[in-house]
Amino acid sequence: MFDISFAEIVVIAVVTLIVVGPERLPKVARTLGYLLGRAQRYVADVKNDIQREMELEELKKLKTSMEGAAHSMEETIRTEVNGIREAASEKPEEDLMEKTETTSVIVTDTMTEPVRENMPDSAVQPGPADSLSRRPNL
Repeated sequence: MFDISFAEIVVIAVVTLIVVGPERLPKVARTLGYLLGRAQRYVADVKNDIQREMELEELKKLKTSMEGAAHSMEETIRTEVNGIREAASEKPEEDLMEKTETTSVIVTDTMTEPVRENMPDSAVQPGPADSLSRRPNL
């Protein structure tokens, strides 16, 4: 990361030992470790914040695209509904009434005719299968 070799670390440790002294060296090392840990946590927090902002930006873009798709779908549906309303308003109601009356007459005519009048007598007589089914059970 910093391209520091082992020899350079030893030189830094010896100089620190001479400058700080052997009595204060453990306290300085502890403080230095604590500060380095805080710096690493701070860098990690900044990375996480940046990552969250990037994800939030992606979600905003996704939301915008979904809203655009919903708006487009809404416009398509409105166009179709208006087309259906126009088609429905073009036909007068009188045509609908005439069609309804004609259907009623047809249904009424078919319902009043008896079914058996048109059937020949041979169709009413039972066949051989019917005579077998009427035999008593033994």
